[in-house]
Amino acid sequence: MDIAFYGSSLLSAYWNGAATYYRGLLHALARRGHRITFFEPDAFDRQRHRDIAEPDWARVVIYEATPDGVAGALEAGRHADVIVKASGVGVFDDLLEEGVLAVKAPDAIAIYWDVDAPATLAAMRSDPAAGLRRLVPRYDLVLTYGGGDPVVRDYLSFGARDCVPVYNAVDPRTHHPVPAQDRFAADLSFLGNRLPDREQRVEQFFLTAAEAAPRQRFLLAGNGWSDKRCPENVQVLGHVFTRDHNALNCSARAVLNISRESMAMNGFSPATRVFEAAGAGACLITDAWKGIDLFLEPDTEILVARDGREVADHLIGLDPERARRIGAAARRRVLAHHTYDHRAAQVEALLCGSAVGRAQEAV
Repeated sequence: MDIAFYGSSLLSAYWNGAATYYRGLLHALARRGHRITFFEPDAFDRQRHRDIAEPDWARVVIYEATPDGVAGALEAGRHADVIVKASGVGVFDDLLEEGVLAVKAPDAIAIYWDVDAPATLAAMRSDPAAGLRRLVPRYDLVLTYGGGDPVVRDYLSFGARDCVPVYNAVDPRTHHPVPAQDRFAADLSFLGNRLPDREQRVEQFFLTAAEAAPRQRFLLAGNGWSDKRCPENVQVLGHVFTRDHNALNCSARAVLNISRESMAMNGFSPATRVFEAAGAGACLITDAWKGIDLFLEPDTEILVARDGREVADHLIGLDPERARRIGAAARRRVLAHHTYDHRAAQVEALLCGSAVGRAQEAV
């Protein structure tokens, strides 16, 4: 199938945490014979902070972040078999949400792909006039990268024809064990951009843990933290390119996952970082959220903490040998059940089912 995908960016992870999800999933679909065209706006300085060159498995179209640029990009996707609007493009989302439905061919499949479903649904609930509320029933399929049954129920209540979570995963070709690097050495590292619904939880789980474990070394990586007041045992690193994520994950005794507020409240929303770190064999500590055991087994494949004090307790009691055992067990689990090849097979089955349904409707 020809797939036209309108998302934030495939080439840059700069202020764009969904990049590795897009790369892993679309690359896996390309390996299954699908032809990918990714449309991304020239916005937020991302083209100056590319992590990868244009891949040989996808054509990337960069359009001007203007109404005319959006119109041209939509016209270029008119003849696709599958046309996808991802959430959170960041510029002209309303135009794109309407536009993909306007240009799609009669027998094409239109997908709304939500990479932040709890937040999107909260916004629709709070604003009865939101354009997406009116458009959701017109999409053939809603896919999300997390959320479980709560998200599915909510999307169906807004009139979605179908809603299926397609969870984050690992691409073992991209995320795997590598030698540790001194510049990323730490007892506990956390990678995440400074966002309004994350900052308070970083204070609660990461900075509080650093205060409770002053002899441990903490590494805070991601955009936006340079002026954040931190304990003396916290090193603030800044943006880390995706090419360095393996080294970051393999250089600390443990890696912390902190969910954004909306995803933690909803549950069933493992971040990309969970699978990337597990793929690298890192020992993961995560904040507590419903559904963790669907992906990794607590105490055996991942450590779970309800607050910063418990993060510190895990870290203080974590010897290097146990950390290695937990990381190795997590890596075995994700390679067996949570790779993007697994997710691509799921998506392909959904597309084939939707195509059959469209054909039957036309008869």
